[in-house]
Amino acid sequence: MRPLVLTPGDPAGIGPEVAIRALRATGADAVLLGDIDALRKHAPDLVLVRDIEPGAGLRALILPRSSEPIEIVAIRAAVDACRDGRARAMVTGPIHKARLAARGFSHPGHTEFLGELCGVNEPVMAFVGGAVRVSLVTVHLPLREVPAAVTRAKVLHTLRTSDRALREHLGFARPRLAVCGLNPHAGDAGLLGREEIDIIGPACADARAEGLDVWGPISAETAFFEVDRSDMVVAMYHDQGLAPLKRLDFGRSVNWTLGLPIVRTSVDHGTADALVGTGKASSASMEAAIQLAIQLTSGTAR
Repeated sequence: MRPLVLTPGDPAGIGPEVAIRALRATGADAVLLGDIDALRKHAPDLVLVRDIEPGAGLRALILPRSSEPIEIVAIRAAVDACRDGRARAMVTGPIHKARLAARGFSHPGHTEFLGELCGVNEPVMAFVGGAVRVSLVTVHLPLREVPAAVTRAKVLHTLRTSDRALREHLGFARPRLAVCGLNPHAGDAGLLGREEIDIIGPACADARAEGLDVWGPISAETAFFEVDRSDMVVAMYHDQGLAPLKRLDFGRSVNWTLGLPIVRTSVDHGTADALVGTGKASSASMEAAIQLAIQLTSGTAR
């Protein structure tokens, strides 16, 4: 079986530490792609390799010199390894968006960058936390820009992509998707907004006409009470979906990018600079990200 590739992310954050600890805990066959000095602080036994191939022990790929930040070089190399068949999936640690932006990185996050690298216009950000799964129609936008970004086409694209990912990677025969409204009480029949009537409802109808098992739009305040009846909750914006998921499973939930030609999972936390060197950083999310990547590429249903 091909190994995973794991990018620890920002070398100044907790990524290198939690990556090493997670690999020791899971015993997963993976090759690290990142800052060698940062990794060696936590793994003196780290072995440097020039190729991505199956093996044992903690290994790190020697990356080419570049003017780009090392975490970006690592992401590019990981995508290449997955696309050309040397790696089974990529797992990513946290990047620091503000620090990268200051160095000229133009993307708001991993998801958009991965879409560009893979030639996918609209990858879908999703999260898995225990029995709860969430996909997002919009991602890294100021809240005031969300209503204009929630279009019928984008909602339908998210529904199709979520349905296909659950079928192809987790073995669901007909996934059940619960779709949140944008407004309080799902618009209250137009009293609190018409997006549910004019945009989200028609998109759900389009999906049902294609054979998808979709219900909604439903009030977001109750959507997460429906997790026993749904296989994924589709939220209209970032915090609508992630605030309840992280309350239910923070520290162990996993970011899963849908719609790419490769499998990519990631931690659900940031670089946590204040925890660097304290020994208090948890590797639970990284462990879960590794385990989910293995599951998604092994044909293990659900």
